[in-house]
Amino acid sequence: MSKSVHFISISHKTAGISEREQFFVPEEEKLDLMRLIQEQFRDISGLFLLVTCNRIEIYFESKTTQAAEVRDFFVHLKDVSDPEYAKRLFEKSDHTLTVVRHLLEVSSGLSSQVLGDTEILNQIKKAFQLSMTLGLQGSLLERAMQSVFKCHKRISNETTFRNGTTSMAYKSLKVIRNHFAHGPVRILLIGTGDIARQILKYNNSFGYSEIYLSNRTRKNAVTLSDKYNLKLYSWEKVLNNSFDDFDVIISAAGNRHHLIRKIEPQAKKRLLIDLALPANIDNTLKKAPGITLYDLDSLSADLQQTKNKRRAAIRSVEEIIEGALREYGDWLQQAPLRAVLGQYKLMLENKLGEYLNAGEEHRNMEKISAVSDRLMRKLIKYPHKKVHLKLIDQLIENEVEL
Repeated sequence: MSKSVHFISISHKTAGISEREQFFVPEEEKLDLMRLIQEQFRDISGLFLLVTCNRIEIYFESKTTQAAEVRDFFVHLKDVSDPEYAKRLFEKSDHTLTVVRHLLEVSSGLSSQVLGDTEILNQIKKAFQLSMTLGLQGSLLERAMQSVFKCHKRISNETTFRNGTTSMAYKSLKVIRNHFAHGPVRILLIGTGDIARQILKYNNSFGYSEIYLSNRTRKNAVTLSDKYNLKLYSWEKVLNNSFDDFDVIISAAGNRHHLIRKIEPQAKKRLLIDLALPANIDNTLKKAPGITLYDLDSLSADLQQTKNKRRAAIRSVEEIIEGALREYGDWLQQAPLRAVLGQYKLMLENKLGEYLNAGEEHRNMEKISAVSDRLMRKLIKYPHKKVHLKLIDQLIENEVEL
């Protein structure tokens, strides 16, 4: 049986934040999860784990293991209260071209909560680098990733699909500006991950100067605060929900469910922005007087205008994806032929070494390569036949002057 590519996915399309956060995989647990899956399913030769705020997806390459088996194993590992209900929240497929189409739509931003999201590609790159570290890139998955990067380049160069901002980080800063139109703003940023770094990078365009930074690993906070000239805020105070006199609290700490459960009432209005999954801020706080709370879903809803502008380019993106999928399908169909031709090429080079003075092969490598390439082009005419060594001998005799 030949290998195929499979996937399982729980995303904003199939589940809300509270359901997705049950399956969130922290950075420090990704390697362990991938090793556990590989140990449980020995025929898996390629494995790719994508974890973002809006989706948790597992892609894998195997001969016999099916998507439902990996989904059930993953649900069991997470020990959810209602596993049968949880299983229904997942999309899945065992058909290679369906899986590759899904990956192309995700990587292009076509399936993102914010249409045309550009951050997803960097997240995919980072995830696939982890697969390569473990030697789990797989030949079919690796080819799919080549299609992903080719599509990205064409979409950027040939369409308007990526025009305008879709960044959660940038949008968060715009929300602050709209909420506090005048006067200085005192901001507490919790976390030092990718989205926190993006906020600090984009702040160059907004110019907020009174930003405090807090993180459970002080070393990371010090490094980032030195780079952006920030003030440090005690992690212990964050744990105690002691937030002094901040106007804005942006929380993006990894794997800290309901880190913020209480906010002391104040006369002035306060803005809370939760950019984490699992959610850092207890959703009930939005009912407190003077509090405005934005989470991932509400921020995405606010980006609807950008989404509408990009809809006009969807058809062009779909055509690019269809083209990439056809190319992948052609490559997939030619896989058996490539394997056979690879064997022929090896036989050719061995036979050529014998014809071209085996005792001095090192002098003839350039000639062997040139003749081998010409002969391979001739052998391609016989893919439907079993090519015998006798035919190879005949072709060589016609090609090489002894």
